[in-house]
Amino acid sequence: MSSVQDQIRQTVTSNPVVLFMKGTPQFPQCGFSAAVVQVLKLAGVTDYVAVNVLADDDVRQGIKEYANWPTIPQLYIKGEFVGGCDIVKEMYSSGELQKLLQAA
Repeated sequence: MSSVQDQIRQTVTSNPVVLFMKGTPQFPQCGFSAAVVQVLKLAGVTDYVAVNVLADDDVRQGIKEYANWPTIPQLYIKGEFVGGCDIVKEMYSSGELQKLLQAA
């Protein structure tokens, strides 16, 4: 039986773009998650893995420990933790996010 950390690592490293969020891209359950989904859409990213942390308390807690980051949403690109809502919005504004996404 693999641990939650193993599951998270597996998800993050085997998919180019992963968003741990509250709710789903179609029905975000918090404003910050909705904002990151919107930024990804603006950046032209439609194909990414979204993990609804509200569906699993272990994942919800585990992802905070995995990245050592206390809040959700969390965006990962090519296995690397990018950041939460504010960081993602900032990186989009500067064009940095688009470069990372193109590389993925």
